[in-house]
Amino acid sequence: MLYRKIGKRIEDYLSSSSERLLVIDGARQIGKSYIVRWVGQRMFPNYIEINMEEDKMGERIFAEATTTKDFYLALSIVAGNKMKDKASTLVFIDEIQAYDHLLTLVKFLMKEGRFTYIASGSQLGVALKNTQSVPMGSLRIEHMYPMDFEEFLYANGVGGDVLEAMRENFRNSRALPEALHAKMLDLFKKYLLVGGLPQAVNKYLESRNVVEFRKIQEEVHSLYAIDASKYEEEHGRRLKIRRIFEMIPSTLENKKKRLVMRNIEDKKWKRADDYQDEFDYLIAAGVALEVKAISKPSYPLIENSGKNLLKLYLNDVGLLSGIYYRHNIKAVMSDENSVNLGSVYETVVAQELRAHGYNLYYYDNKKNGEVDYLIDDPDNLSNIPIEVKSGKDYTVHSALSRFLSTEEYHIKRAYVLSNEREVYVRRGITYLPVYYVMFFTNGADGATILLD
Repeated sequence: MLYRKIGKRIEDYLSSSSERLLVIDGARQIGKSYIVRWVGQRMFPNYIEINMEEDKMGERIFAEATTTKDFYLALSIVAGNKMKDKASTLVFIDEIQAYDHLLTLVKFLMKEGRFTYIASGSQLGVALKNTQSVPMGSLRIEHMYPMDFEEFLYANGVGGDVLEAMRENFRNSRALPEALHAKMLDLFKKYLLVGGLPQAVNKYLESRNVVEFRKIQEEVHSLYAIDASKYEEEHGRRLKIRRIFEMIPSTLENKKKRLVMRNIEDKKWKRADDYQDEFDYLIAAGVALEVKAISKPSYPLIENSGKNLLKLYLNDVGLLSGIYYRHNIKAVMSDENSVNLGSVYETVVAQELRAHGYNLYYYDNKKNGEVDYLIDDPDNLSNIPIEVKSGKDYTVHSALSRFLSTEEYHIKRAYVLSNEREVYVRRGITYLPVYYVMFFTNGADGATILLD
């Protein structure tokens, strides 16, 4: 069983008397169904699971279930002997977005309270956008992502005591001992290869065979592309979702790393607005992470973001490293001088920050240059710039230095993440080992837990 942090939140919800339906949202193949099933079966003697995508492609028992009575009747066909009372019966509606009417019906199911309910959805953001009468006050949506680095460490046998000791070192601006640093950096590089897709992680743990876990990553990447094509066909429009999705790895290899709109269809006059539906799909489906440009930062960042200079990263670093390096692990594990790992390192940091609750922004200014990431700093009503370095020249960051010297930005702290062990502050910049990004968290209350 792979440890997933969201399991505790699912357990808390199922133990409560919430009037809102908890929906676990996220890309396909990231472990949503598995974690709900694992928690639900242990808490409820009568566990009922219905996959609405399978129903839609098969018997369509729930296709006409537009009232609660219709739903109960349909449910009795597949699990009549398990339909007891609310305290003992959990109904897990998997892939709820397959039927638009279910997103509306849940309000009444929850109100009647005959059973306990939970749901999951892939491409839920897309479905919600296209559904007219969704009772948003009846839904509590939790976004789930591939396994983050901390979860990967648990999977590799690193105990909670070790992680808590590391977290304490992070909070107190201390480096890890040499031996522990070497171990963490080794596991971090393996995470760059394996990523956080549960099937890939399990295959890695089982076989330690790069060919085997790469096969899973290739299948998932293809699945995401097929889903994009299917969505294009269903909506009868000439969307370019699949084209943009497949461009992401090559775009990240460019110096600027941002999408060039004219390259999507080889049409010079195209602008970001022309592809808004495509971007919305990729982001809402959870298969891509958006990083918006900020040219003049202020707090909060969301008020100043631009959509014309958009960067897209894949949702899982293992998918990206698989596309770049296939079965060659030396590129990542051996720090080969001929290989630029910048895109891979930026992707893993984007993945970590997003999984920990941050919206993603980067600094782009014609005068000062680019800084990889900006996050809000609520303590100082300012922003925190983050630069990610994969090579030995981690102290070279002219754009970040110019950014900090701009007095009107009122920046109080900044970070450079690299492979180096030492933690120290120089000219207002805190230098950290890159794996410490797992301790950057942005809680629901907006509190940012970072170094003082």
